[in-house]
Amino acid sequence: MMQVWAPRADRVRLRRPGRDDVELTAADAGWWQGDVVLADGDEYGFVIGDDDRMLPDPRSRRQLRGVHGASAWFDPAPFPWTDRAWHGRQLAGGLIYELHVGTFTPEGTLDAATGRLDHLVSLGVTHVELLPVNGFNGSHNWGYDGVLWFTVHEAYGGPAAYQRFVDAAHAAGLAVVQDVVYNHLGPSGNYLPAFGPYLRDGQATTWGDSLNLDERAVRDVVIDNALMWLRDYHVDGLRLDAVHALHDDGPVHVLRELAEAVDALSAHEGRPLTLIAESDLNDPVMVLPREAGGYGLTAQWSDDFHHALHVALTGETVGYYADFAALDALPKTWTDGFFHDGTFSSFRGRDHGHPIPADVPSWRLVTYAQTHDQVGNRAAGDRLAAMLTPERRRVAAVLTLTAPGTPMLFMGEEWGASSPWQFFTSHPEPDLAEATARGRKAEFARMGWDESLVPHPNDPATFARSRLAWDEVDAAGHADLLALYRELARLRREQPALTDPRADRRTGEAAEAIGGRVYTLTRGDVRVLVNLSAAPWDVPADGDVVWLVTVPPASRGDRWLIAPDSAVIVGPA
Repeated sequence: MMQVWAPRADRVRLRRPGRDDVELTAADAGWWQGDVVLADGDEYGFVIGDDDRMLPDPRSRRQLRGVHGASAWFDPAPFPWTDRAWHGRQLAGGLIYELHVGTFTPEGTLDAATGRLDHLVSLGVTHVELLPVNGFNGSHNWGYDGVLWFTVHEAYGGPAAYQRFVDAAHAAGLAVVQDVVYNHLGPSGNYLPAFGPYLRDGQATTWGDSLNLDERAVRDVVIDNALMWLRDYHVDGLRLDAVHALHDDGPVHVLRELAEAVDALSAHEGRPLTLIAESDLNDPVMVLPREAGGYGLTAQWSDDFHHALHVALTGETVGYYADFAALDALPKTWTDGFFHDGTFSSFRGRDHGHPIPADVPSWRLVTYAQTHDQVGNRAAGDRLAAMLTPERRRVAAVLTLTAPGTPMLFMGEEWGASSPWQFFTSHPEPDLAEATARGRKAEFARMGWDESLVPHPNDPATFARSRLAWDEVDAAGHADLLALYRELARLRREQPALTDPRADRRTGEAAEAIGGRVYTLTRGDVRVLVNLSAAPWDVPADGDVVWLVTVPPASRGDRWLIAPDSAVIVGPA
């Protein structure tokens, strides 16, 4: 049975190249249906009303000829999965690695990424998170301009390659988290308004028209899409992009409804299924249990931790970084999770956020020094490695992998990749390409950043520059940093204090020092001592021994002199 939700249509036909159109019959609630059987690979589309254009299926699984072309039928069932023994991975105690398929390898495909999974395993990664892979117009893009949520971009290898990637990841002991975008659709190839009120008239997000969550059929698109990744493609979790842009005034928020559906699937599948929200609200409602009035998601990103860490390491205080110059910014995010938990945000011009209850385990916050957003949305797409000395890169590694949250690395961070990660597009439409470029420059001008640094997103060189250079991994200045990340991940796995999620087991203090600051951050009986000042820092040993150092401290009896721009992890003998 072929179905499509098209309540605005007075006539719907199914079209297949070289065959007669099939008239569909109107059913209840705006649905149209017909007894049509498609074989794997069959191309088809819908014709709405008197307009003779063939439009892709809103729930298309394949777009062999791009987002403006015909859909192609894809049946995921025949794939020969080998992961029957895979029982998943819980997020607690995990280490996430975020990657973009198109720039992770020179080939930019899922099969090529599969060939690099051994690198992630040796690093100590437990969850590999893919930026959006669904269909978009053009050959390369970040993926947040997608328009056909059920597809896998053909340039990445299509849905069969996606199945191979997940199967191989599970064989390597890695869980897969897929980044999905439900808050808007891209500007090219979005035919949903021709079918029905999928989008809210006159209400937009920063990136495009808002999804019309007042419609049951639209809510079902979100939930069915999420379940597709988890069920049909064996994915272990979803990262939900910018959930603060989901406008839902219904009695049950769509995120809560989604969490309930995913929990039901998890019980049936017998493996943990993870939902991670990206939220700008600083509101623990995302992760609070449903019986306590929350949505019941697994975790949420913490930009506050990133901002506090970034300012501590770089001294940069432009735009939203301004508030995080406060002395207590890093210790507060270390101990309390959010910096803005009801405090005044100068960037927003108002009080922002809510405190996290003490009984919420710290692993429910995903914490990081770099992400695709925090690198790619800089004017030049420059990574921390381009801003920091080698010594401070090592401090960044220590703070990222000893923090109380679930740590996440952005691809290449672990070896201090020299390649930038810039905002790139491949819009075939010249007007859209130029409008996107102008919008980027205007955005940076408003932020007070130098817009002349912004490369043209549609220039192929912008995309080429953003690919990882894997020949750096074993090079001087990179291999030693990679070794440190591996050692930190091992230490985190082996020392229970570094994954203890309890709020009363962590403290943080900061002090002004000559030319900078010093930090004492604790996880149970483990101390992380960070000297970001210009002078050695005299610290009592208190009977502890050194577990890991970035620059060896000088010993002075029962005291240590922590070198400038260094970090030391100490604990009981």
